[in-house]
Amino acid sequence: MTKKRVLTFFTFLCFFLSFQCVTSQENQENKILLSKLLPKIQKKYDVVFSYVDTVLKNVLVTPQINNAVSLETLLDGFELETNLRFTLINGRYIAITVFIDQIQELDEIYLTEYIASGISMNRNGQITVKPKNFGILPGVTEPDVLLTIQALPGISSSNETVSNINIRGGTNDQNILLWDDIKMYQSGHFFGLISAFNPYFLNKVIVTKNGTSAKFGDGVSGMIQMQLDHHPNDSLVAGAGLNLIHADGFAKIQLNKKMEIQVSARRSITDLVETPTYAIYFDRIFQDSDITNNNQETNNTTTTNRDFYFYDMSTKFIYDISKTDNIQFSFLNIFNDLSYTEEATLNNQRKAVNSGITQRNLAAGLTYNREWSPAFSTQVQLYLSNYNLEATNFDITNNQRLFQENDLADSAFKFHTKYRINENFTIQNGYQFSEIGITNIQDVSNPQFRSNRKDVMRNHAVYSELNYVSDSYRTMLNFGIRANQYGKIDEFRFEPRLNFRQQFSNYFSVLVLGEYKSQAISQVIDLQNDFLGIEKRRWTLANGTSVPLIESKQVSIGAQYTKNNLLISAEVYIKKVDGITTRSQGFQNQFQFVNAVGSYTAQGIDLLFNKKWHDFNTWLSYSFSKNDYDFMSLNNGEMFPNNLDITHNLTLGGTYSWKAFEFSLGTYYRTGKPTTTLGSPTVVNGTINYNSPNAENLDDYFRTDFSATYRLTLSKKKNINSKIGLSVWNVFDQQNILNEYYNLDNTVISEIQNQSLGITPNLSFRVEF
Repeated sequence: MTKKRVLTFFTFLCFFLSFQCVTSQENQENKILLSKLLPKIQKKYDVVFSYVDTVLKNVLVTPQINNAVSLETLLDGFELETNLRFTLINGRYIAITVFIDQIQELDEIYLTEYIASGISMNRNGQITVKPKNFGILPGVTEPDVLLTIQALPGISSSNETVSNINIRGGTNDQNILLWDDIKMYQSGHFFGLISAFNPYFLNKVIVTKNGTSAKFGDGVSGMIQMQLDHHPNDSLVAGAGLNLIHADGFAKIQLNKKMEIQVSARRSITDLVETPTYAIYFDRIFQDSDITNNNQETNNTTTTNRDFYFYDMSTKFIYDISKTDNIQFSFLNIFNDLSYTEEATLNNQRKAVNSGITQRNLAAGLTYNREWSPAFSTQVQLYLSNYNLEATNFDITNNQRLFQENDLADSAFKFHTKYRINENFTIQNGYQFSEIGITNIQDVSNPQFRSNRKDVMRNHAVYSELNYVSDSYRTMLNFGIRANQYGKIDEFRFEPRLNFRQQFSNYFSVLVLGEYKSQAISQVIDLQNDFLGIEKRRWTLANGTSVPLIESKQVSIGAQYTKNNLLISAEVYIKKVDGITTRSQGFQNQFQFVNAVGSYTAQGIDLLFNKKWHDFNTWLSYSFSKNDYDFMSLNNGEMFPNNLDITHNLTLGGTYSWKAFEFSLGTYYRTGKPTTTLGSPTVVNGTINYNSPNAENLDDYFRTDFSATYRLTLSKKKNINSKIGLSVWNVFDQQNILNEYYNLDNTVISEIQNQSLGITPNLSFRVEF
């Protein structure tokens, strides 16, 4: 560890510890935040409140909840001491609006909360996670966004990483990931084990599995939107934390009533202190990679000086120029770095070489919002997003150096308009232009070989969407059409989108969703040992032949029942995705070196049961699916199971709150991934003899996690709070096999198995201002 690294780390510590300079606020002992009081009112009177978050921001009321006060009296009292209106819609749902603001953003009105505090479902079926309201989940004491959403039905990770989120059987590159409406191409730290986005800097995260708005393209399997604040906060908000992997801090500093600067930073402590959690993470993510495979007696090499660290830094500037004009600037830098030394004795001489890999995503965006009238508004956005992956791999025994690089530059312009025709109808229109350039470099020193290829694609899109809401809020309909023109491959696509909701009673509703989508970018694997075998995937553009445009069609029908703090949700779906390639699916059987084009069809049902009793909350999430490939040139033209065909996926969990403590325990079970077994004989004509592809399954996956937090107030006057957290991943140390494949060396076949994380504890401490 160098002095420079130590200085950098302590500078980082000073950065977030300086946030303790907090201005004191007037302590109103007799009033509490209305947002904190609403959950108690919902439980007592069996009602559901619908509102825009900003409406309740810093609204204080006098609590009067007792058996003698009726709901009407309580709400009338709130109206007298606030500038809010409480409208009873249909006997159970109550809309909260501002007297002077009659136009509400209905797509931000929540129907109910479920699974855990801070996780909600809105009227059009989207899931919303609010990190600032997040409570606790099994194995997670902090609101790691991409870990949290894996508790939702239909969403999982086949290899336990946040960089491989599978939504209804799709691969990770089939998800669109937006950070403040900027497209991101890197999602994980520690090469996938930790989300790369500081959750405490986010306002909310919206997950869409189907029925996407026509405003958004790409993401044929799903969309994850990470939204930041759009307007300045009323006071300083800050926090800092430390766990056994990293330290972080953030602050939202109001420069004046119209301007605010927001900053956050997070850095690993892994290159300074080797904690038990880091050791477990390291063994998990770097197994079956060059950093471990080279450390073998047969190669006469040893790996030393392993040095790994990561960081992310983000900032946002917000300026409310006037009541109708708003400008925002956002910036994000995500970085991972691994380096190590390989040593070997050759010809009685000791030699040493350095290898390593770096991964980075830089993003910057400028947004201008203008409200021309109460009914008409516009938004203009410009953004740049750059992803870079570089690896240098030395083969010391063969005196060879391999350099690989995957560089992606994405620039975009977006123009969006919104016009409220009347109280029931709204129309949204827009235009988007993007230019994506991808460079792939491969340079070998012995024998000398260099390949440098760059591809560029310019895309245009226009869209229009009509939104309808009935007077009673019982009927909602969003219908839109998006037209995409892909320049390089000269393809034009019309994509209809549908989102329909009908409420038949105060407790029962039906949701119908459908969409056509397409995307021209995907991740492929050329060789399993590319980029040191750690980040094997590289981004590539469609060329219309060997890498076609990916197209999807999906439809789903769902039903929801909510009463007495019980939620039952069921959704049946079918999805077909065309234009996938074998290189994008990561085959490690007889199709590993085959380049074929095909499709997959996924169909299934997502179920959720959630019940709350006072301070206890429990849920059961279950997904059943059947996911099959259709490659006409493979397997004699017959369909066979998808690499991500997880038939059964079940989660059972619960949380319990007691005073300042919160506990959570959960069990995760799923059937094993498909695998291809060996035939007899195992080797034919010098190649491995496989049985039918994906005809068998790995052993079932089972894991139990536990979490606990304790909150304490350090200063009531200055509103300084803290939280201590303990989490244990895989409490019973279950040895789960995530992947299995075979290698052939001469005539000897070796079986390789990738194992999941074993028992993994973590401790955290946070201070919030």
